[in-house]
Amino acid sequence: MSLTNFIPQGNLFSTLSAVEVGAHLYWQIGDFRLHGQVLIVSWFVLFVICAFTLITTAQLETFPFQSRQNLAEYVFEFIQDLTKTQIEEDYEEWVGFIGAVFLFVFVSNWSGALLPWKVIELPEGELGAPTNDINTTAALALLTSICYFYAGLMK
Repeated sequence: MSLTNFIPQGNLFSTLSAVEVGAHLYWQIGDFRLHGQVLIVSWFVLFVICAFTLITTAQLETFPFQSRQNLAEYVFEFIQDLTKTQIEEDYEEWVGFIGAVFLFVFVSNWSGALLPWKVIELPEGELGAPTNDINTTAALALLTSICYFYAGLMK
């Protein structure tokens, strides 16, 4: 028995990409079908990151003693050191990209672990961390691959 007996219409990849588990909330905008649950929580995560940035860097000081600026500088230096240990030379240009991906994944994972998303009722499905969805993971992997190949070609 071959694999083609189990595949309905279309090719293997289009069939596998249509597999869904559970109920999901979708929004239709023109020809685009958007995953509503992931977008809602992703925008919440982006709001948290932007609010953290604005709150901690609102009043910058040259010598920040006991201020929120220390926390922002600690996070930035952590990401800068992380980038430096992984890339080593010419790492400065990649701090922004790696920092953005790191903070998005970090805050997304913790939002899924700490916040009771199931309390918010939706017409279909439930809210959860954006990194639970394979599409978010695939998009981050695609962006990282593009940057990796770009860096390799530029070198």
